[in-house]
Amino acid sequence: LACLLIWSCSATSVVNTLVPDSDYREYSDQSYGEGPRHKLDIYVPRTAPASAPVVIFFYGGGWTHGDKDKYLFVAEALVSRGLVVVVPDYRLYPEVTYPAFLEDSALAVRWTLDHIGERGGDPNRVYLMGHSAGAYIAAMLSLDRRWLAAVGVDPRRQIRGTIGLAGPYDFLPLETAELKAIFGPPDQWPSTQPINHVEG
Repeated sequence: LACLLIWSCSATSVVNTLVPDSDYREYSDQSYGEGPRHKLDIYVPRTAPASAPVVIFFYGGGWTHGDKDKYLFVAEALVSRGLVVVVPDYRLYPEVTYPAFLEDSALAVRWTLDHIGERGGDPNRVYLMGHSAGAYIAAMLSLDRRWLAAVGVDPRRQIRGTIGLAGPYDFLPLETAELKAIFGPPDQWPSTQPINHVEG
């Protein structure tokens, strides 16, 4: 019975049940915009010094699925090292296509810079981190300055670093119908690639 129960749960749900909950405070469903997917969770170490470094973590899911509630295990791993962690949701395909998920994520960064000081985070030490499609988002926000500039953020001055885990940074040509639908007409594909925004 136990094996069947575990098998029926998602892997992240199983991992999250093993995460201790005594070393952090959680502030759930903070709105950074007007839509139902414009919410983020904040995790703060209970023993954090004043103005702790901040990591904004963008989850993966191929730009088609994902939910911030499934990434407690990532947040706790970072919180246990003294970091304040922000995990935002963002809109997904087929509700939206490129660049809406970048625009949403830029709004989440803006909100974090404006409000994280209220939760013990240092707005002068903000790092972007992501896995898979989330690593793509973190890289694009860091390398293609137009997304953060649109919300009044200078990534070279206000983002201290970027951590990408197994991210797609150079994935042309697009092979699947789904990716072609997500990233639009071929003439815009080069500008969707993080590698094309690296300046040295």
